[in-house]
Amino acid sequence: FEPEKGFRLATYAMWWIRASIQEYILRSWSLVKMGTTAAQKKLFFNLRKAKSQISALEDGDLRPDQVKQIATKLGVTEQEVVDMNRRLSGDASLNAPLREDADGGGEWQDWLVDDQDDQESTLAEHEELENRRSALAGALTVLNERERRIFEARRLAEDPVTLEELAAEFGVSRERVRQIEVRAFEKVQKAVVDRVRALEEPEVETV
Repeated sequence: FEPEKGFRLATYAMWWIRASIQEYILRSWSLVKMGTTAAQKKLFFNLRKAKSQISALEDGDLRPDQVKQIATKLGVTEQEVVDMNRRLSGDASLNAPLREDADGGGEWQDWLVDDQDDQESTLAEHEELENRRSALAGALTVLNERERRIFEARRLAEDPVTLEELAAEFGVSRERVRQIEVRAFEKVQKAVVDRVRALEEPEVETV
């Protein structure tokens, strides 16, 4: 407070008391944090009055034309009006029954959808991944040392090694490295297909 500016202490204190009361109301209104921006605070304290001025007294969502009127009047976006109107309706418990007059009708939380995969799908994906890894590991055994080195460097590495680097490493031409890579890929592909086919074929019991 600076008395030399010509304002009374009561006038100065009134605005701070009012701001403190408004801040307390914002914090206590809902478990969900709200009124963090200037537009939200303006809506929180003026939305009900604006709704009454256009006779929008019903509960629930506002009509598009009503949202546009209020947004224009208060200088905020239409989405901010929609969001604040829903927040002012109060908090609702997920454990509340769907129908007040129905016994055993379920709760609101029963309608929540989990976006994550269920355990069965997760297990199936894990098993499929392990089968692919196992099939690839088994298929690599059909390659000789040079073929495996070139195949892994060209097809399995995150940063594939260039043909020039492998040609210098083995003392052959780039074209020869490319040919070895293609042949190794074909051998691995055939080995994987044969392994998967063997896993899918049912075992025949001998009597």
